[in-house]
Amino acid sequence: MPLTEQTLPVDAVLDDLKQALRQRHEAVLEAPPGAGKTTRVPLALLDAPWLAGKKILMLEPRRIAAKNAAHRMASLLNESVGQTVGYRMRLDNKTSRATRIEVITEGILTRLLQQDPSLESVGLVIFDEFHERSLDADLALSLCLKGRELFRDDSNPLKILVMSATLDSAAIANLLDDAPLVRSEGRTYPVTIRYGQAAKPGERIVERMVATLRQALSDNPDSSILAFLPGQSEIHRTTAALSEWLVERKLRGVHLRPMYGNLTLEEQQQAIAPLTGASEGERKVVLATNIAETSLTIEGVDVVVDAGLVREARFDPGTGMTGLHTTRISRASSTQRAGRAGRLAPGVCYRLWTESQQEQLAAHNTPEMLRADLAPLALQLLQWGVNDPAELRWLDVPPSGLWQQALDLLATLGAIARKDDSHVLTAHGQVMVDLPVHPRLAHLLLCGAQVGHLQTAAYLASLLSERNPFSQDNPDISLPLDMLAGKANCPPPQQGWLTRTRQLANQFVAQVRSQALPESTVSFLLPASQLNGYLLACAYPDRMARRRHSGGYQLANGRSAELPDKHAIGNQPWLVIAEVSSMIGGKSDTIRAATVLDDKLFASALAEQVRVHTVLEWDKKSERFLAETQHKIGALVLQRTTLQNVPPEAKSAALIGFIRKQGLDLLPWQAEHAQWCARVNLLRRVEPEQPWPDVSREHLLATLEIWLAPYLDAVNLLSDFKKLDLSAILSTLLPWMLQQRLDALAPQQLDVPSEHAIAIDYRQSPPVLAVKLQEMFGCEQTPTIANGRVALLVHLLSPAGRPLQITQDLAGFWRTSYHDVKKDMKGRYPKHPWPDDPLQAVATRKTKRHQI
Repeated sequence: MPLTEQTLPVDAVLDDLKQALRQRHEAVLEAPPGAGKTTRVPLALLDAPWLAGKKILMLEPRRIAAKNAAHRMASLLNESVGQTVGYRMRLDNKTSRATRIEVITEGILTRLLQQDPSLESVGLVIFDEFHERSLDADLALSLCLKGRELFRDDSNPLKILVMSATLDSAAIANLLDDAPLVRSEGRTYPVTIRYGQAAKPGERIVERMVATLRQALSDNPDSSILAFLPGQSEIHRTTAALSEWLVERKLRGVHLRPMYGNLTLEEQQQAIAPLTGASEGERKVVLATNIAETSLTIEGVDVVVDAGLVREARFDPGTGMTGLHTTRISRASSTQRAGRAGRLAPGVCYRLWTESQQEQLAAHNTPEMLRADLAPLALQLLQWGVNDPAELRWLDVPPSGLWQQALDLLATLGAIARKDDSHVLTAHGQVMVDLPVHPRLAHLLLCGAQVGHLQTAAYLASLLSERNPFSQDNPDISLPLDMLAGKANCPPPQQGWLTRTRQLANQFVAQVRSQALPESTVSFLLPASQLNGYLLACAYPDRMARRRHSGGYQLANGRSAELPDKHAIGNQPWLVIAEVSSMIGGKSDTIRAATVLDDKLFASALAEQVRVHTVLEWDKKSERFLAETQHKIGALVLQRTTLQNVPPEAKSAALIGFIRKQGLDLLPWQAEHAQWCARVNLLRRVEPEQPWPDVSREHLLATLEIWLAPYLDAVNLLSDFKKLDLSAILSTLLPWMLQQRLDALAPQQLDVPSEHAIAIDYRQSPPVLAVKLQEMFGCEQTPTIANGRVALLVHLLSPAGRPLQITQDLAGFWRTSYHDVKKDMKGRYPKHPWPDDPLQAVATRKTKRHQI
């Protein structure tokens, strides 16, 4: 095998790797960026005896990395791509019967596993850059392990190799039955880290990036630069601002090269490849998203400028929304990015954050499995007959909440149905599995075919599958759809997008037409003005949105979203929203892709989406009982009809539900009611043999149906609650006999020696008798209630009403503590009696003058 490249670091461990795979059917290779693992390893294993002439599949997370790896390996063999080494990805296939090494993107491997779970023609599957932890990679690894377990044995092995630059090696090895771990030290050069300042209030990331790039260009006059930005819009704005600066400074020979996923592979290749025909002193500035973080070596770069941000899709299981969120990168990503400056020579990395902020970054990226919409995964697993993800082996088990959300969505789209205690694919779902798009878009394509507008549906699905290059300036998807349909001109810079997206649309049309679809039962006609809204509503029924009076839109899933700027589409009463984004600390979602929805469709094509609800509830906004029939799209009410006759039990149930949420204080609850309940509960403890009811607040709240419901008929407004006679209502809980016993055993007041009646506070335990000390002269024994079974806690007060002593031993107090109290208080309250023998003194609440 001719290898015409210099020695790479991974070459030193290839023999160890070969031995590991001879002895085991799985292995883990950890090698840093630039070690050469992507191109060296597949070629080194191609002639392994255990491969027995079968293929090697290498999974790459990104298209540009897959294509570059295939071309590089083919060149090392002095061959063209498509011979021994080929690649396969959406819209691009360079393989032949002679191909032994196929570099494929992640979705392709999942499709291959569905077509042939055994992967009979494959001897080795390599998972490259596995540390990115994409949903497809995790799914494909689990399916490979399951398929191998079911269909392969030691005489016909399917070997698995997991490769990564940074990896939780122990966890991976454990997943692969303690697979051998091979490490390559790699070849790296030192990188000097230069931290920036904390961002100023209101300072935008593009402004900071441009300023830092100016500095980097000045500090490193012979270097090419790789700059990391969160997304396409930031790249465009940075390119424009930097271009203007270069012209002003008359700096020539600096070539700006954008690099992001929405570019064609050829455009991305321009950023990676060396400058062709460049004269001395020429250099480039590559402005990239995290697409350039791993896998790719960008020629000539020894300076990195890192914004420290990444834009990633995050799923909210509570709303079913996947939004693009701009978040901080992890420490592992910051290390990967900085390492780009040291692949070919010593380099410099400028970070647009402080050293202390670096320590605050999360250690690793969150696996997509833990933050993504799992509907595609659920559809694939159900096709395999897997109803519970726990049936497979995972590095991170799909979270139960995300899994249930995925099942709910598939049921809404008609893809699955319940059978006994499991879910099964419907005929509609079986077709959806065979379409290589998200289940929402698969449903959209089939709905489009049903109404006779498959081509339009395919344009819409392809637009939403690829990144819409116009979404940053205009969220209305009508314009790019018109471009795809040839009804509007496409700007020259976007011709590559136009060609690629049309190709994808044609592929969708061919795939749908190849399916055995049921005959259409559609009984309505769709005018052109309603078509886009209808199709998008089929895919995103939870994202139909109505304009609020205060601005912005309320979605059927309960969320709210705003347009980024003023657009004509924002004047429409109804939209369907396909894509939203949000920023760190942002107050609401931003609409990135939407189309107009004609609400007349709710009476025709979308009638099945309208749900009729009978609503009997307390409306907090209007503060009144609500009884009406509502026609709703999700959380959005289309029509209300007041109910004239409401069954009393239904009304009381709604009101009781409201009281439970608000608490008993919604009722005219006063201190006297708390006292009454405390008296009853005291006797409940003292006389367990008697049928005293439990009137604790907790029990009263739990039993509202029993004691309160009969009195709620007249309650319609919030103020009506305060009109309830709560004393009379509570008293019905006690039979007449117990009412008499309550007053006798737990009186509200107690006569003290001064001949005054003093209230007892039953809300404390034991009950408290707060009385002025002079009123208790002559009382030797502590007062009791409940036939002497409960001694009161006596609070002896000063003439000013402040506690002097708290006791349940009144006799002991008179003998001991009283004399100390007398000594302290006699001078302070000389007008009040302080006798030497309080047990012989006359009890009084008056001063000495009134006693004469």
